[in-house]
Amino acid sequence: MDKNSTKNVAVFGGGCFWCTEAIFKMLKGVTSVKPGYAGGNTQNPTYYSVSSGDTGHAEVIKIEFDPALVTYKDLLTVFFGSHDATQVNRQGNDVGTQYRSIVLYENEAQKKEVEIFIKELNDSTNDGQPIATEIALLIQFYPAEKEHLDYYARNKNQSYCEVIIAPKLQKVQKQFAELIASYEQKS
Repeated sequence: MDKNSTKNVAVFGGGCFWCTEAIFKMLKGVTSVKPGYAGGNTQNPTYYSVSSGDTGHAEVIKIEFDPALVTYKDLLTVFFGSHDATQVNRQGNDVGTQYRSIVLYENEAQKKEVEIFIKELNDSTNDGQPIATEIALLIQFYPAEKEHLDYYARNKNQSYCEVIIAPKLQKVQKQFAELIASYEQKS
């Protein structure tokens, strides 16, 4: 990642990509969030093939961000603060390897930063479960099908969005208020 670049990339999987996309779209300095698939061994996966759990891919989001406005560490902070990174191959009722917690790094600097971040989280308490987040090199990101783009924004009244996504967004807005973009900044 070039520190002088206006576009850096982070790829995270923290359960259903409908949730994570909606969360990261709220952040200042985030210029793009795309749901997709990564971390597996099947070429050109689809939502249905990934949902089967047989591809090895996780539902992930690819975030483009301006490091002058939001840092990779800020993104890690929101990522780990917005899902249960101690769960293995699941987030809540979403169960399977496709819902695992995963950080896919693009370079050694990102790898080192996430390793340090996880170590600090694990060292911060003697109670609780250790972080189960997988750390892997990003080999290929496959964009999700068009119907998954902006899913929450287009389906706010759907029961999954009301019961699962909306409370997560409220939690993130409260917990990370200093990182949330104002409406004017996002339009």
